[in-house]
Amino acid sequence: MIEPPQAPAEPPQAPAGPPQASTAPAPASVDRAPRTPAQVRRRATLAGVAVSLLLILAIVFGSRLLRDFDSALLPYAVATVFLAFGVAYRYTVWVSAPGARRLFAQGWRAFFSADNFRTAPTALPRMIATYLGFQKFLGARSHARWAAHQLIFWGCVLAALITFPLTWGWFTFTSSTGSGPGYEMRVWGFKVLGFDALNAVGWLMFHGLDIAAVLVIPGACYFLWRRMKDRGAATGQRFAYDLVPLIALVVVSVTGLLLTFSSIFLHGGGYEFLAVLHMVSVVFTLIYIPFGKFFHIVQRPAAVGMQLFKYTARRKDQGAAGDDAGLLACRRCGQPVDTVPYVENLRGTMRDLKLDFDEWAEYCPRCKRVLRGNAYLTHVKKGFK
Repeated sequence: MIEPPQAPAEPPQAPAGPPQASTAPAPASVDRAPRTPAQVRRRATLAGVAVSLLLILAIVFGSRLLRDFDSALLPYAVATVFLAFGVAYRYTVWVSAPGARRLFAQGWRAFFSADNFRTAPTALPRMIATYLGFQKFLGARSHARWAAHQLIFWGCVLAALITFPLTWGWFTFTSSTGSGPGYEMRVWGFKVLGFDALNAVGWLMFHGLDIAAVLVIPGACYFLWRRMKDRGAATGQRFAYDLVPLIALVVVSVTGLLLTFSSIFLHGGGYEFLAVLHMVSVVFTLIYIPFGKFFHIVQRPAAVGMQLFKYTARRKDQGAAGDDAGLLACRRCGQPVDTVPYVENLRGTMRDLKLDFDEWAEYCPRCKRVLRGNAYLTHVKKGFK
């Protein structure tokens, strides 16, 4: 990390009053009439019900009026409906907050901007790949944490791509002989792939969830170990919020592997008990997602929109002036703070929250600390040396 520049021998004194407002025009509030908590809950409930009904319709029609729906997977399907309700409910509550609402609005505005696409056509795909897919920002903190997070991320993505369509009856695997080894993969009733269950492709098709479990287990175990051993991580952790998601991932993955072990090596011994245990763990995890730490999976794409907003704003104001063009300069030291639109967006959020010090957003973090320290010495510890 680049160290901030050292303070001059005699730094300028902190201003007697709050900094004056910037001459840049203040952005209009995204929502001039803040909603009451009751209104937010009502909107969130309606959104959850609407999304749940849409998913139920998608299951019915995607499974060809339930002809391809496996009744043995009904608990999983019901859990996904509750998952859809919970995600829609909490997401609506989240975007109702001033900060999230502005981030959401600016992100979608940047996403649908034709001018942004002309200026930087590869920016969005690159940010999706680096920020969502490979999460390079985690690598800057710790390579081990990045590797563990990648294992969990890609394992969960693979499991979701297999489990959800199968649960909803969108994917089916059929054999013309009844016992294989030739199988057909059908999507919404249409044949898309034929394969032999005894070759490599067939093995991958039928063991995709096992591969996902093998990816998830080491990643989740690393984070469990870190939360037990790392004092910084253990200080602020909460059992239900930080440890339960990791334990749930391990239980789901281990019970899934045990099902395969039972069918191959134990000739089905204990399979029914393991199937029930696996089903309970999966259902619990799906229902838990909207109300625990897993919810950041749903929030993360909105952050990509904000990153695109900052990138395009900076690129638009750049050119031959150099890397710092388009960045607002700190009002005390002159160092770049962030893009002008981003700072103005932050100030607008602070005004929405009725925080009366939004002008301080135009100072860099180091100068904020210096000014706060000067104010403390001047007003709290007068004459302290």
